[in-house]
Amino acid sequence: MTAGERETSPRMRDLLQKHDFHTKKQFGQNFLIDQNVLDRIADAVRPDDHTLVLEIGPGAGALTVELARRAAKVVAIEKDETLRPVLRDVLEPYPNVEVTFADVLDVDLAGLLQPDLTGDRKLCFAANLPYYITTPILFQVLEANLPLERAVVMVQKEVADRMVAGPGGKEYGVLSVGIQYRASAKRLFTVPPGAFAPQPGVDSAVVLLDCTQPQDVSVEDEKVFFRVVKAAFSTRRKTLLNALSNAMGVPKDTCKAWIEDAGVRPEARAETLSIEQFAALANRYLTLSQV
Repeated sequence: MTAGERETSPRMRDLLQKHDFHTKKQFGQNFLIDQNVLDRIADAVRPDDHTLVLEIGPGAGALTVELARRAAKVVAIEKDETLRPVLRDVLEPYPNVEVTFADVLDVDLAGLLQPDLTGDRKLCFAANLPYYITTPILFQVLEANLPLERAVVMVQKEVADRMVAGPGGKEYGVLSVGIQYRASAKRLFTVPPGAFAPQPGVDSAVVLLDCTQPQDVSVEDEKVFFRVVKAAFSTRRKTLLNALSNAMGVPKDTCKAWIEDAGVRPEARAETLSIEQFAALANRYLTLSQV
């Protein structure tokens, strides 16, 4: 056990025992208890007295407390209603925290946060994301048209690998393109299972997303862009020609001309394409569909 775990674990366990709370597998609950990791995540968010922090999945509130100590306000969204007394207890000293109990996938994030985005406040996002629903939550936040500056998220290590992967490797895929289209992604550090209670069966990693530095690409229609990306990766072992022809329903000869007109080799595979090349394919597809 690390020093941080020895300091934090008994308090956390006493709190959960006090409220007769038991973690639920269906919610992917693995509570972070290592104080060193909590501090590093909160510091990476860089909150100050002008920062509004959105936290998803506060759990028992350990990270929420560290964010509240640093930020102007924390708006947390928690799905598990049975955590209400636990969070009321641990967050009682922090009036700058507002907790909404709901499934984040059903929440209008822009509407929820708008009243607090006043003056010169900046918006950041922090989360220890449940492994089973990481990708939907990430895209829920990134696609919500929020004035987000940075995000610091803890995810399964394999997911972190995919988030930061560049073209040419097996980790590079739809998630890589989707994240990096909207932000500059950087893995900060790995977190071992012992930093959690209960311990997960895999390592985790913390990823920083700088949303002020998205990819400098010109996409005429984002829906078409992501449709093309998903189609290209739908059958990774096939060439781009075969994958796009099958998934997009475009005849082979027309598809070949489309890909070549976009400046891409039809025999290439999706994992070798840059975001700029996907953008060129999507923009060219719009021209093709109008013919």
